[in-house]
Amino acid sequence: MRLAATLLLVFVFVSQSLGDESGFQPLFDGKTLKGWEGKKAVFRVEKGAIVAGNLKQRIPNNEFLCTTKTYGDFELRLQAKLVGDGKNAGVQIRSKRIPNHHEVIGYQSDIGMMGEKNIWGSLYDESRRRKFLVTGKQEPLLKVFRDGDWNDMIIRCEGPRIRIWINGVSTADYVEQNAKIERAGVIGLQIHGGPPAEASYRKIRLKEFKSK
Repeated sequence: MRLAATLLLVFVFVSQSLGDESGFQPLFDGKTLKGWEGKKAVFRVEKGAIVAGNLKQRIPNNEFLCTTKTYGDFELRLQAKLVGDGKNAGVQIRSKRIPNHHEVIGYQSDIGMMGEKNIWGSLYDESRRRKFLVTGKQEPLLKVFRDGDWNDMIIRCEGPRIRIWINGVSTADYVEQNAKIERAGVIGLQIHGGPPAEASYRKIRLKEFKSK
């Protein structure tokens, strides 16, 4: 009974802390792409959301819409949705563009599928180590996951530690061991190259912390 009560208190504490919106500032005004840079032929604003890609044509390669500002330690909150035949997108953090290239380099909170496996909330190292740093356990997530609909994402970066939640479920808790990897960079919204798909992002807001 004591263990159950303790777990309940922890759950309530985490739920309350994740729901606190004090100190958060919008990164997207819901109407324009002010504060972001990327290919306008790929990214647009529709019904209060940033929409990437399309449902009619194959997407030639990965594309990213990136903030014009860089961020180090922060908590990022947003809602994301992925529809179409294409099964992959993501949110870049602590990243940077590769000069004269469509790719970026940095951490990505993944969105989508790998084969039959849901990889929402997994942490991938885009264009650097090119591998999953953490593959989130999907059993608890699938109980609350909304396929083809809006899902809540929280990404928290503090020093070497990166944590991800999808719909309140912890999917990744990673501590970077390589001290040479930068702890600041842009935030990017991705649509993956491949079959037709639309990745949508809305209610994007961020709270910065003092870097450790």
